[in-house]
Amino acid sequence: MVIDDTQLELRLARGEADLRLAQALRYEVFIRELGGDGDLVDHANGLEADRFDPFFDHLMLLDRSRQGNQCVGVYRVMREDQAAAAGQFYCDDEYDLTVLKQGPLKLLELGRSCVHADYRGGTAMLHLWNGLAAYVEDHGIDLMFGVASFHGTDAAAFAAPLSLLHHRYLSPPEIRVRAREDSFQRMDLIAEPDLDRVAAARAIPALIKGYLKMGGFVGEGAYIDRPFNTTDICLLMDVKRVSQKQFGLYAKGVRR
Repeated sequence: MVIDDTQLELRLARGEADLRLAQALRYEVFIRELGGDGDLVDHANGLEADRFDPFFDHLMLLDRSRQGNQCVGVYRVMREDQAAAAGQFYCDDEYDLTVLKQGPLKLLELGRSCVHADYRGGTAMLHLWNGLAAYVEDHGIDLMFGVASFHGTDAAAFAAPLSLLHHRYLSPPEIRVRAREDSFQRMDLIAEPDLDRVAAARAIPALIKGYLKMGGFVGEGAYIDRPFNTTDICLLMDVKRVSQKQFGLYAKGVRR
């Protein structure tokens, strides 16, 4: 499929109709493609939703040349004031965020990042990251965090990549969140000398690799999310340590 970048528009959702487009894309990816589910998933209308959606900002990538749902990429982002209105961050259910909340850094939670299958491997994710970079700059964010996933709940199947993440990318103590005990999964399943690092790196999902290339870290332990059919890790990125070349802080003219 040939994508015409001149037809792509990046902006924040402007209302309920936009949100439904984002939720429809999320349903396509997280429910139909990856087999997830949730209490507020609307199977009849093909919408992946949860109680946090009204409190997040939703960054949307739209293809104006596309028939049907023109939303082909989405990121949702939550500042601390939005989390206060929601009563918590989304990640609070999976990770103990005390070390972040008690620290001096201005926080931004990332979540529900996905791109339509037809747009993967091209510039779609770069467009979304550029929009995210502009948002971070606009709001003076110091630290970004959020869960990213391996598809499936059998941690043994991801033993090598999880171990590599633990041994090489564990976050500094001052920002090291920990998976909650109810679904805590150790990540150091293979000793570092026994790891095939090349094979383990290949098995890390592309989105997680992207965060790591930008200078990201992971929290302690994975969280097994059985309803969503994922093994989650918490990624953390100190904006001051992020690779500016990789993150691309040049997103001028993002339409909101």
